[in-house]
Amino acid sequence: MDFTEAEDLRLIRDAIRSICGKFDDEYWAERDARHEFPWDFYTALAEGGWIGIAIPEEYGGGGRGLLEASVILEEVAASGAAMNGCSAIHLSIFGMHPIALHGSEELKRKYLPRVANGDLHVAFGVTEPDAGTETLAIRTSAKLEGDHYRVRGQKVWTSKALESEKVLLLVRTTPVEQVRTRTEGLTLLMADLRDPAVTIRPIPKAGRNAVASCETVYDDLLVHVSDRVGEEGAGFRYLLDGLNAERILIASEALGIGRAALRRAVGYARDRVVYGRPIGQNQGIAFPLAEAYSRLQAAELVTRRAGWLLDQRLPAGAEANMAKFLATDAGFQAADVAMQVHGGFGYAEEYHVARYWREARLMKIAPLPQELVLAYISQHVLGLPKSY
Repeated sequence: MDFTEAEDLRLIRDAIRSICGKFDDEYWAERDARHEFPWDFYTALAEGGWIGIAIPEEYGGGGRGLLEASVILEEVAASGAAMNGCSAIHLSIFGMHPIALHGSEELKRKYLPRVANGDLHVAFGVTEPDAGTETLAIRTSAKLEGDHYRVRGQKVWTSKALESEKVLLLVRTTPVEQVRTRTEGLTLLMADLRDPAVTIRPIPKAGRNAVASCETVYDDLLVHVSDRVGEEGAGFRYLLDGLNAERILIASEALGIGRAALRRAVGYARDRVVYGRPIGQNQGIAFPLAEAYSRLQAAELVTRRAGWLLDQRLPAGAEANMAKFLATDAGFQAADVAMQVHGGFGYAEEYHVARYWREARLMKIAPLPQELVLAYISQHVLGLPKSY
């Protein structure tokens, strides 16, 4: 086995670090406090061509894989941007995967070049208030009337809805009572968000406030049939194609937050002098930091293996889920240790670890909770009976 990082990945890391170096912790703290989208940061990455790195070259992208995308998001998070920075670009970098794989040629040429150059923002609309993580229970409906679908329903946790022109929307086109299995009858649409038929309301939340998470209500929104992704009724299958990739990207972002928190904590442990000695000289401080570092390193190996498997088009379900579980756990542990090392100052916004802590905690919940990852592994890897 060769664990040497490829030269092109090192160059990607260096380039992203150079861009992110212009947006320090104070910048992100200010965007978070003001609930203000980081437009200048997004523009800097778009102008560098990084937004479209995973979009096929024939549609204006870089044609690279998940590995490169995950390295970008890890470095963005590690810069101190954490989830605010990653969420600003996450969907643009890999969210168009269902369209790239299953969209018509017309749909690809219509949208992918605009996403690749940073001109088009797209949100992702799946979760609903009553369904939660039970995606098959969604109720947002789309009825075909001539050459348009009429969409009615409600979604929650639609990130970037305020900034986005379009939303990749999962709807039910066939009532659940009329399908053989609940996985049938679901369809993906590229729907307008800037339409009077759509109401958008930001959801007040504990952190990651530079990127709003919104409730969106669709009241007779019309979507042209040409904006359907693939076949009607096959949307859930298309959605599954991107889930393993999403888990790996979230794992990479968690690793980045952990690195940022650890960097802050180690620096503080070296500089903070109590009772005539740096607090990092005490094993009660040093050992938790060493453990956090070790856990981040181990989680990174699992995450890289999962990304490699997916890029090779090999089965990666178990590895992607384990990467999400281990990396988000390690990232939060590092942030929690960083807060503990800072003592009371860890709760003060000026030291930034409180922001890391809030955003790292989110990743244990979203895009799916740790418990559902364990349910997957216990059933699909260990062969235990399904628990839900």
